[in-house]
Amino acid sequence: MHCGGGRRVSEHPFRAAVRPLVDALGGQLLEPEQAGADDVVLSWEGCEVVAVRLPHLADSLDRILADLERRHGMPLARLDRKAKQSVVRNLEARGAFTLRHGVETVAAALGVSRFTVYNYLNRENAEPGGAPPRPEGA
Repeated sequence: MHCGGGRRVSEHPFRAAVRPLVDALGGQLLEPEQAGADDVVLSWEGCEVVAVRLPHLADSLDRILADLERRHGMPLARLDRKAKQSVVRNLEARGAFTLRHGVETVAAALGVSRFTVYNYLNRENAEPGGAPPRPEGA
């Protein structure tokens, strides 16, 4: 497909520019004519250049966990407690715990219990100088 100036859409520099972002999100680049109802078609100067298929949220969490393992250079379960707490803070900031089974998925990746993940979250969310909130039922 050609778009303005005879340039093929598949070679458009905008497509190359958004590729790292789409890859980081775990999405997929498609030709605009392949876009489905839930895909996002991106245009440049009035020309449809690329369609983006976003991943399901649960798949995104798995991708984020895999990326964190790459960044740390080891399985998350082998990190020390302080590093695991940092991972939990990072995941909380990214909304991981709003997903159904998010705590369980993260706990499994870190090699800790759900209770430990909740403790990390409670410790982080405790007011400065105050006692951390107690888990429900405690």
